[in-house]
This record gives sequence, structure tokens and C-alpha cells, in this order.
Amino acid sequence: MTWHGIEGHDEVVEQFRRAIARGRLASSFLFVGPAGIGKRTFAIKLAQALLCRERPAAALNPCEQCQACTQVLAGTHPDLEVVSKPPDKSFIPLELLIGDKEHRRREGLCHDIAMKPFMGGRKVAVIDAADLLNAEGANCLLKTLEEPPPRSVLILIGTSPAKQLPTIRSRCQLIRFRPLPAETVAKLLISQNLVQDASDAHRVAEHCQGSLQHAIELAEPELWSFRDRLLERLAEPVLDSFRLAKAVSVFVNEAGKQAAARRKRLRQVVGFAVEFYRSQLLAQSGDTEATADRLDRCIEALGQIDRNANQATLIEAWLDGIV
Repeated sequence: MTWHGIEGHDEVVEQFRRAIARGRLASSFLFVGPAGIGKRTFAIKLAQALLCRERPAAALNPCEQCQACTQVLAGTHPDLEVVSKPPDKSFIPLELLIGDKEHRRREGLCHDIAMKPFMGGRKVAVIDAADLLNAEGANCLLKTLEEPPPRSVLILIGTSPAKQLPTIRSRCQLIRFRPLPAETVAKLLISQNLVQDASDAHRVAEHCQGSLQHAIELAEPELWSFRDRLLERLAEPVLDSFRLAKAVSVFVNEAGKQAAARRKRLRQVVGFAVEFYRSQLLAQSGDTEATADRLDRCIEALGQIDRNANQATLIEAWLDGIV
């Protein structure tokens, strides 16, 4: 089934429908699941259903035509606040949550959600990429979570409960989103003209871990071609780490001058190695210790990428560690 164009999350739809029908809709939610599976899209559609002026919220079926529905889609509804990390920041700025130093607690999401609804219904706030809340930002949400304003709904979107402070997790209802089935990803790639060839769409869908975002990235011919070359090198009896490090560095630098773009590509490359060693572990019998150690080293490298480690040093150390 498809809920207003959103694929793969029918169980979550029914969970919300039952809660609203029973009058037991929580005030704070933490949406978790892999990136690129539709959590943000779901949150905005849920906000539209809650704010629709023509159909009851319990139906979870927004008309998509009334003023409220069109304003939600346009991002101009006065009772919907959406906060995300600016491209030039490493974390969600405190100012977006509680205002700048001159207007503390008089501006920002926490202030706005506490105001009386402009259109007489609810207030809905969405914090996208909540994994990127620093400790100070997360702590400033605690008062809103502990004493939620009447008829307000706050949705935090992240990838894992472990990436949120315990004080945040304990005050939110956890909603888990599953990775999309491969057939669903292939269908979306084709229907949205993201991939032209059906066989390519299915091939990419089988390797994207249920993430449409990851599938779109894998659909880039140069990325897929490098993946094949990388896996060939990793399968060699003796890994030439120096030669491979040079090839990886060249490929990563081709992503552009921006550090974020290069980190993203390096993360993709290391992710391919994670996929390779995981598949080896599943196929092996007997002593798997060496493969497990290489997998652990790849996972460690992913963490170092997220911590902005020096690119050249990281690539060399990573590949030396899996020889």
C-alpha cells in the first residue's frame, strides 16, 4: 500500500491512526531509521494530516487542497515549524531552537511551539537530522519535552536512538522506520526517472540497504564503476594498500573542492568495503577472525570520517589496517 505517495511505512501509518482515534496521540516523537527512507517526508505528511481543515485528524487522510494543506506543502503554515542543520554548520544552531543571545526564549522553535495555534488547531514542530543536535541544543529542548504545550506535537528525526541523549530518548515516543524493500526502491527509482533502465534500478536497489538516498548515489555510473574496482582489489590474496590508497584518494578528490562532498564520497567507499567484508563473513566457514577484524577496522573508519579526521591520513591508516 501507499499512503499519499509514501511507500513502505504502512505499519507506522496504522500506528498513528490508532493513537489518534483513541485520543492517545503523544506530544513528542523520535523517528529513527536509516537515512533516505522517507522519515522527513512522513513527518511533513503527518503534520498535514493533523493540520488539515477539511478532514478529521483521526482519518489521517489530508485533503491536500485546503489552505492549511497547501501551506504545509509550501512550508508557510504558521502552525508548522521545521528546523534542520544549515549546510555550513556541523550542528543545529542553538539560535534555531531558542533564539539568539538577544532574544533567548523569545524566538526559535521552543518559543514558537508554545504559542497558541494561529489557525485554532495544533502546533507541529519537526527537527530534521536530530542526530546533529549537540549537548547544549538537546538540553534546551528538555523543558519543552517535559512540559509540552497543549495541542502541540514535536517530531525529532534521527537514525538511531543511541545518537540521542538519554534525556531526549526517555521523553519521546520511539517510532522505528524500517528500510525500504528492494522492490519498492526499484519502483521509486523508475517512477521518479532517477534511473532509466529497469535492470540498473533493480541492481542498485539490491545494494542500497533499503535507502532511496543511497540508491540514488549508487546509480551514479562513476561510483558504481569504482565500487566494482574496489571489490576486485579487496578480493586479491595480497592487498597493495599503497596503490589502493592512491586510487581511493584520487576518486574521493574528484567529488569536488568542498570537504563535505569529499567526506560523503569517502564514506561511500568505506561503506562498500563494509558491505564486502560482511558478505564474506556470511559466506565463510571456519576461522573468520581476520575478516571480522577487517570489518571492524572499516566500521571504525566510518566513525573517523564522521569526526572529520584528516582525509589522507585516514585513508592510509584504514587500508593499512585491513592488509
